[in-house]
This record gives sequence, C-alpha cells and structure tokens, in this order.
Amino acid sequence: MQLMAEPAFVLHARPWRETSLLVEVLTASCGRVGVVARGVQGPKRHVLRAALQPLQLIRLDALLRGELARLTAAEAIDVAPRLGGAAMMGAFYLNELTLRLAPRMDPVPEVFVAYAAARQRMASDEPLAWTLRRYERDLLDALGYGFDWQCDGEGVPIDPAARYRIEPEHGPRRVLSDRGHGDRATAATGRALLALADDTLPEREDLAGLRHALRAVLAHHLGPRGLKSWDMLAGLPRPGG
Repeated sequence: MQLMAEPAFVLHARPWRETSLLVEVLTASCGRVGVVARGVQGPKRHVLRAALQPLQLIRLDALLRGELARLTAAEAIDVAPRLGGAAMMGAFYLNELTLRLAPRMDPVPEVFVAYAAARQRMASDEPLAWTLRRYERDLLDALGYGFDWQCDGEGVPIDPAARYRIEPEHGPRRVLSDRGHGDRATAATGRALLALADDTLPEREDLAGLRHALRAVLAHHLGPRGLKSWDMLAGLPRPGG
C-alpha cells in the first residue's frame, strides 16, 4: 500500500540507526503510522528534518510494508505553533496521549480532526487546561470510550451542584460522601461536566477536579504504564493542565 500526498501530524521522532529517524505520525486515512525516514541526518537534509519535528503538519509519501512504512517524501504544510513553557509541556502531553491511545493502522478520522483543533488552540489565548480537557473528551469520544456528559451512568441528569467521579466502565457517578469514594476535592463538579458537555469554558476553580476525573478514565485505558508528561505537568502552576 502506498500513501501519496497524505496529510499527517508528527507525534514523535527519534534517531534510528546512524542516519535515519523513526517517526510516528497521525493520519486521517490510516490512523497512527510508524514511518522510517532514511538518510535524514546529512547536512543537506535539514529541510526534511525540520519537517519531521513533533507537532508539525506535513504532506508525506510513504510505502507501507508490515508494521512500518518507508518514507519517500515529506514537506511541511504550515508552520508548527511556536510554544514555550507550560504550552510546550502541554503539547508534549497531547502527542504522548495520542501516541499511546490512537490505534496504529486503524483510521479514526475524528481523532485527526480533534488533534488538529487542539493543536490550533495551543497557540491561542484559550487556557491550556481547558484545551487539554477538550481534547481528552474528544479523544475518548472518538475512540468509543466517552459518555453522555450530561447524564450520570444511570441516565440521571447531572446536578450542577453535586460532585462526580467518572468510572471508566460506568460513566459519571455522584459522590455522596468521602467514605468509600475518595476525596470529594478530586471529583469533578456537575457544573464542570455540564460545561464539558456544552463545550463551554468551566469556572476556573472547576478545572482541577475535571482534570482528576478525566485522568481516572485515561489511566484505565492506558493500562499500568502512565504517561511521562503527567509527571512533567504535575509541576506546573494550576490550572495549567
């Protein structure tokens, strides 16, 4: 199978052998694809190397053989957002989460669309925490792991004044007390879940609880190995991600 002029976002790139790169890209037509870019370390290949940096949108030609594709051509379509500080850490998280959850060689166009939107928001004035929560929601929904964010797991409408934890196999469950349910402070407010459902920026104080609640779902689907970016983001001022 051959990809021709395929739009793709670069998620990760690392050295492979002496002069090559092993690149993970997200495409709309094939999902996540591992690509071997041969001979890109030479002095005359700096344009190609620049195009294969994480967060970059490229157009590529590749020959698919087995689990890895061989890159035959690639060019940058636009200029990747120039990020620093917390936003740069947020972008690392965006890429790592996508790399871990997006299926390889299984097209999910909704993931591609959600990633494109999140990438654009990273360079905007939108609060970083809200950008990440929106992407987590959209990624879960696209992969079939999401919920009706306006109702709990029993189908009861969310109460904006209550608090909820999100159970991966059930959905939002109202927290009635601390006993047996963990700390209410780490649960999401119903108000935050309704804001998530309406795609409306929650109150600033609701973002931390929303992060905790969504992370429980993500951790379930990621398995025992967490994300390196979670440790990095833990040191950022809140609500940073």
